[in-house]
Amino acid sequence: MNIVLCGFMGSGKTVVGNELSKIMGRKFVDTDELIEQEQGVAIKAIFATHGEDYFRDLEFECCKKVSELKNCVVSTGGGALTFERNVEALKNNGKIVFLDASFDVICDRIGNSNNRPLFQDREKARALYDERKSKYLHAADYVVNGDMSARKTAMEIAEMFR
Repeated sequence: MNIVLCGFMGSGKTVVGNELSKIMGRKFVDTDELIEQEQGVAIKAIFATHGEDYFRDLEFECCKKVSELKNCVVSTGGGALTFERNVEALKNNGKIVFLDASFDVICDRIGNSNNRPLFQDREKARALYDERKSKYLHAADYVVNGDMSARKTAMEIAEMFR
């Protein structure tokens, strides 16, 4: 069974996922990285060239592939688990953990990054955060405090699965 991390951009999915995979001796898989490797371009470029719908279809295919893996720690893109088809695919062979980080902490972590296409306007980002939170809660089998350090968060998740 996989441990699938979901949450808003900047909630720590990749950093916590890497940490958790070391603690538990599992392979770490990042769906965004897989998509970038397969496409040979950054997600920002996929959005710019082909649009969000195209990206979401790639993401769904990636979720289906990842669900066939065994005993991995999976980090998903910030929007992945706002789509029921991705939730269903990943729950086939995984438990979903929502990293519930506050918007203020996320802003501190992201700073003024240009790598986040959906975070260029803070007010829009806040509205998106509020909109997605209920979807993450709906998808989640477990919820953890995402405001803690990556190590502490990873330790807490590891305890849940021991």
